[in-house]
Amino acid sequence: MQAIEQVPAKPVNPEQVQKILPFAVKGTLQTFTKTVHGGVQHVVIKSADNASQIKLIQAHLQKRAEQYQAGDYSVTEHLHGAEMPGLAQLKRATANDIKVEYQALDNGGQIHFSSEYPLFVQALHEWFDAQAADHGNPEIPGHNSHHSSSAE
Repeated sequence: MQAIEQVPAKPVNPEQVQKILPFAVKGTLQTFTKTVHGGVQHVVIKSADNASQIKLIQAHLQKRAEQYQAGDYSVTEHLHGAEMPGLAQLKRATANDIKVEYQALDNGGQIHFSSEYPLFVQALHEWFDAQAADHGNPEIPGHNSHHSSSAE
């Protein structure tokens, strides 16, 4: 029996990311914060006075949340590769297995992912770790501390 090799996600090319996203990536901070039941992705603008970029971020995140809730991870797969940790399991989830909620923020938006099923929580955590490794995970003041409670 042959051992299965763990293949890392493919590196993300910043120019490729910018081609897919409707907002100026260099003007944003993006974080992936794991929670007890999943995680929260934040995308916020560095310059709070840029209302047009904030609207672009919000529209994009709302669309992505709808895609994720429908089980569509194709954009993520295109950017990171089919072998991205957690991705195969997330694609097997039904609409009721993982709850995906978009929320607009004054300076951008967030997507909250949660599940009551340990298998999908583990997949979300693996996926968030890979996202953070590929995109970076800078600290956004005031955003990380409120996601660490056991009530999440």
